[in-house]
Amino acid sequence: MKLDPFYPIVDSLDWIMRLAPCGIRLIQLRNKSLQGTRLTREIEAATAFCRVRAITLVVNDYWQAALDAGAPWVHLGQGDLDGADVKALRKRGIKLGISTHDDAELERALSFAPDYVALGPIWPTLLKVMPFAPQGVAKLTTWKQRIGEVRLVAIGGITLERAPACFAAGADSVALVNDVTGAADPAGRATSWVEATRRHAT
Repeated sequence: MKLDPFYPIVDSLDWIMRLAPCGIRLIQLRNKSLQGTRLTREIEAATAFCRVRAITLVVNDYWQAALDAGAPWVHLGQGDLDGADVKALRKRGIKLGISTHDDAELERALSFAPDYVALGPIWPTLLKVMPFAPQGVAKLTTWKQRIGEVRLVAIGGITLERAPACFAAGADSVALVNDVTGAADPAGRATSWVEATRRHAT
């Protein structure tokens, strides 16, 4: 299973459309503000757009809407796993990524046979208040040794300058938000990411 090394996370279809011309191959739609019909339509539109552009779309949290829209991937946090019908996702052929922060969460994640495991935050993050301390780059190596062939995604405080350390430690992909969407030139920054990470594509 291939997982592109550059994994931007955005909160809208508008962002996906802005970054698509930069050569992205993988992107996560993470929107915690939309609800109901607006949310469903956003996921449906993003799925259709990414399918045409040959971009792998990962829908965060809203597994039922992703299932209905035919999205290829779903990402779930530990809390999201409680109510998710993973069997239904698997039956439809949807791939699964799961967040982890400690040993207990990793063991739980692996029990679902995920396609990737995300470890974070590697560095302090401004995205949200985290109940976990920064994990550090060295923990990526430990996680990779434990999960074997399952893909490993590093997340949390990652910048283009920090990414090489994550790959060297064993990450297959690095997920990020602010380093692109918070940049003065988001498209230019995304293009730099694409160019810098292509050699890590597996």
